[in-house]
Amino acid sequence: MTPDEPEGFRIPIHQSLTIEHLMAGIPRTLCIVIWTFVVALSLPLRTWYAIPLGVFFHAVAYAAARRDPQFWDVFRRAILYRVLYRV
Repeated sequence: MTPDEPEGFRIPIHQSLTIEHLMAGIPRTLCIVIWTFVVALSLPLRTWYAIPLGVFFHAVAYAAARRDPQFWDVFRRAILYRVLYRV
């Protein structure tokens, strides 16, 4: 606190309230979607072809999350918005 700030002006905020929730380095919802899809393809079909595809998507999402941890929320929001002004 600096001397020119009034008393009680700053409130400490815990770090867990400000950082993005990641699971294995990517956003939690995206991780659950990717690996549920991989398991849903691998187990009933008794093949392992979906696992390299899941690892690839996870690696791409990991690279994107290192640059911007909120990329998945921004991407979803951009897809859901309608175009209002057609050029």
